[in-house]
Amino acid sequence: MLIGEFNHTLDNKGRVIVPSRFREELQDRFIITRGLDSCLFAYPMEEWNNLERKLKTMPFTRAEARAFMRLFFSGASEVELDKQGRILIPPILREHAELNKEVTFIGVSNRAEIWSKEKWEEYSNKSNLSYEQVAEKMIDFEF
Repeated sequence: MLIGEFNHTLDNKGRVIVPSRFREELQDRFIITRGLDSCLFAYPMEEWNNLERKLKTMPFTRAEARAFMRLFFSGASEVELDKQGRILIPPILREHAELNKEVTFIGVSNRAEIWSKEKWEEYSNKSNLSYEQVAEKMIDFEF
């Protein structure tokens, strides 16, 4: 399971160290793609394959489904850890997540998210204010 929050620095070639606690779960090769809320999603290969199977069942006759699939899969990139535990994030994905120098990795159970540190702090601070309100609304979901 991917959990926790870790800060790292993006080098001038677009490489960043993957937190050591995430490496075992993500393994040597994994998929990163455009995420929601201006971040990137990182999936272990097995999880990516499960997600792909589910997304293939979306009705391609619906414009929203086609648009989502196009953006989600066209932004996907298979990355591989180098000997220093780094990955190279493609320019198009760095641009999507507005990654410049400081990067925050967060674990979200079955995936990791990669944020610009500034964007994550902004999102996190805003979300913390409404955390209890969101928690109260979650009661409607069946667990």
